[in-house]
Amino acid sequence: MCHVGAHLSAGPSRRALLAAAGLALPLALGGCLPRRSTAGPMARIVDRAACAMRADTLLVLLPGAYDDPADLVGQGFVQAVRQRRLVLDVWLVDAHLGHYRERSILDRLDADVLAPARAEGYRTIVLAGISIGGFGALLCASTRPDRVSTVVALAPWLGPSELVGEIAGAGGVAPWLAAGGDRRERDGDAAARALWRWLGQAGERRAPELWLGYGRSDRLAEGHRLLAAALPAPQVLAVPGGHDWAPWRALWSATLDGPAFAAVPRCPAA
Repeated sequence: MCHVGAHLSAGPSRRALLAAAGLALPLALGGCLPRRSTAGPMARIVDRAACAMRADTLLVLLPGAYDDPADLVGQGFVQAVRQRRLVLDVWLVDAHLGHYRERSILDRLDADVLAPARAEGYRTIVLAGISIGGFGALLCASTRPDRVSTVVALAPWLGPSELVGEIAGAGGVAPWLAAGGDRRERDGDAAARALWRWLGQAGERRAPELWLGYGRSDRLAEGHRLLAAALPAPQVLAVPGGHDWAPWRALWSATLDGPAFAAVPRCPAA
């Protein structure tokens, strides 16, 4: 087990400072942020189900652009899982902007999450992420669909605003795909276009299941609404609020209480 070190600082104050500076998500402006090392395995916090039943399900949590695993713990995401006595283990993985900027995120998730999870015998892997973490979870599922069972994307970044506007201007992801929009790479956005190609087929797939949650006034909500239109309605949650912790906590609680986790067993009550 690898614990996240003291270099991981508190998220809300950092988020507020960056927002005040006018910095938006995340790849194009990633150079404005302090560089963090991408050398070696990604650190993680591990929280195991505290009951006699063995956990066959692994929940992997990926943080937002300005956050880290300790922030997810501090904001109650693991506590919410344990309050519901869900028999699953939790790995909170320090996937940060450096991994996305260097395009090493998928290799690191393979080496540091998917391969170890398989070696430990987990039968089900749920990837959940916030903001850029939601993008990472979706990207991983889209390229490794046989290794991921479920994705929960909360307020995911879904590509540059120009790309989202292009899809909206086409009338949605289906007409955009029909017009070949996924094949028109601009400014290195090939990964996001490929992801949208996969997302456009969401209603035609059985697995991995995609669950989307977002705040209605989120600055990324245009992309969220486009994705929501491509998903079955029960797999979409929208709450009041913007791109911040309060709506994310509400969405996480609602997701844990909903069908996405309905098949996960519960620890017997003490």
